[in-house]
Amino acid sequence: MKCHFATDLHGKKILYEKLIDAAVSDKPDAIFLGGDLTPAFITGDSQETFLQEYFRSALRKIKSSNSKTGTEIFVILGNDDLASCAEIMSELDAEGICKYIHGRKVSFLGNDIYGYSFVPPTPFMLKDWEKYDVSRFVDPGCISPEDGYRSVFREPNEIKYSTIRQDLLELKGDDDVRNSIFLFHSPPYKTNLDRVANDGKHHESAPLDLFAGSIAIRRFIEEYQPMITMHGHIHESARLTGSWKDLIGNTVCFGAALDGPELALIKFDSGAPLKAERALL
Repeated sequence: MKCHFATDLHGKKILYEKLIDAAVSDKPDAIFLGGDLTPAFITGDSQETFLQEYFRSALRKIKSSNSKTGTEIFVILGNDDLASCAEIMSELDAEGICKYIHGRKVSFLGNDIYGYSFVPPTPFMLKDWEKYDVSRFVDPGCISPEDGYRSVFREPNEIKYSTIRQDLLELKGDDDVRNSIFLFHSPPYKTNLDRVANDGKHHESAPLDLFAGSIAIRRFIEEYQPMITMHGHIHESARLTGSWKDLIGNTVCFGAALDGPELALIKFDSGAPLKAERALL
């Protein structure tokens, strides 16, 4: 399966146009979009309008460019996207424009594909896609999921007690995922994909962690060894570590977030992920 992976486009149309051009040229079987797809929110309407109008049109251009063999587009939202936008993503899924796969397993060309949007607690106020990771711990400088702003109501006990760890076990169920592909927004903890620029920084005398990924995702990969995982969220990590990929056991992990002006597009074949290439467009 010939694939493209991009993430954290943050509503920047110039990046979407580069994504479209690459899809028209390469005609991949699958495109994976790993969240943070919309502009910075002021009101829910601004993100929802972007998805209803520009995003829908962009994906249609991609689909129509490969009408002979078909390009499928797999999408999740990220922590900068409002959860209220999930309804629109489900509409696009129903229209056949993309596959919205947060919390779902879908099959395509013999591959099982899973999606998951939540990230551990951050310093930011929007909490729609944040959860406690493996316990009710919050890093120094970060804000609890029980505080902050939400665009969609969730039961207080769910916010207080649910974790990324529990979600991933429920998503996997009894499946053997060793030949599967996972699209995450958060990277796994302490890898090349989650290094943040917190060097020398403190919060109330406590040093800030240099890694912001998910311990639960890391442990899940270590234990169950999916074939390929894709991640975003931490823009500066590749610059700080010098790498946009990592290996956890036999699992090949890709990170496509970027802190430069280019589109970071990872191109890979699901049958040979170690031969993946990253193009900065």
